[in-house]
Amino acid sequence: MIDTKELEISTKGENDIQNITDKVQKIIDVSEVKAGFVLLFLMSSTSSLAIMEWEEGLLMDLPATMERIAPKEAVYEHEKAWHDGNGHSHMRSSILGASLAIPISEKKILLGTWQQIILVEFDVRPRRRKLVVQLHGE
Repeated sequence: MIDTKELEISTKGENDIQNITDKVQKIIDVSEVKAGFVLLFLMSSTSSLAIMEWEEGLLMDLPATMERIAPKEAVYEHEKAWHDGNGHSHMRSSILGASLAIPISEKKILLGTWQQIILVEFDVRPRRRKLVVQLHGE
């Protein structure tokens, strides 16, 4: 069985990190899928999905790390075409990625003790993001 749902998530703009674990689990709770996996796909090229511990220090470390990897003030060819100030946002998103696959057993997402599903906004302004939540299983 495959069950596809969509979530819309509003973000506050650059470096907004949201814990979406409960939102995904609620979709699983009302589905018929008891075992299998959930595929998450974020329809965005300037935000990402990841799994990490939801801890204050890490919530500060992630943006700081991304700034070191893809600095906001670096020169990006994207800026020459669009002049929208988000070349770094595209780079950061492509590094983390837009999809995750997570196992499900007994209608529960199988995450480690400290693991949470996060959506990270890299764009320079608030956005409404569409997240495809596709359940595969029985």
